[in-house]
Amino acid sequence: MKPEINEQLLLKGLVANDTKAVETIYKENFTMVQSFIINNNGSYDDARDIFQEAIITLYEKAKSESFVLTCQIKTYIYSVCRRLWLKRLQQMGRYVMQTDGLEETVSVEEDIDVHEKRNADFAMMDRALGSLGEPCKSLLQAYYMQKKDMTEIASEFGYTNADNAKNQKYKCLMRLKKLFFTQYNIGE
Repeated sequence: MKPEINEQLLLKGLVANDTKAVETIYKENFTMVQSFIINNNGSYDDARDIFQEAIITLYEKAKSESFVLTCQIKTYIYSVCRRLWLKRLQQMGRYVMQTDGLEETVSVEEDIDVHEKRNADFAMMDRALGSLGEPCKSLLQAYYMQKKDMTEIASEFGYTNADNAKNQKYKCLMRLKKLFFTQYNIGE
């Protein structure tokens, strides 16, 4: 099962108060939150409280039909817990925010918006790469992901020399860029 499908099923389960979904979210995320809070002047009980608040926040957001989770549940929960814990430390006087030159703090929603935007951009790039076609897709993957040099790529793809392979890579990159920005401009 694809991770993003599993994430959506977990969210639907959370909204439906499905015990198995809630337990899965708890098992996959509580240890991370507990470590963060204990390493930042907190206790196990603090971690449980903060985690519960984050789950409630996620539940409330997930109930809203306009809510679209474009980051992992883990990222969302961590961001919410981090903000809640730092706010609590500040209230208890155990944490003084370094505000030299800062006008205001960033809200959890803004943090999450940045992650969601980045994930949406990655998804768009993946779709653009998928619609690029061969041999461009394989050529770009060989160069950027497999870190092959141009001589190796020329040999593998049947180009007469590394310069021809480099020229083809450039053309493929321009096609990918055009596909990406066409989707990007439609999406906005």
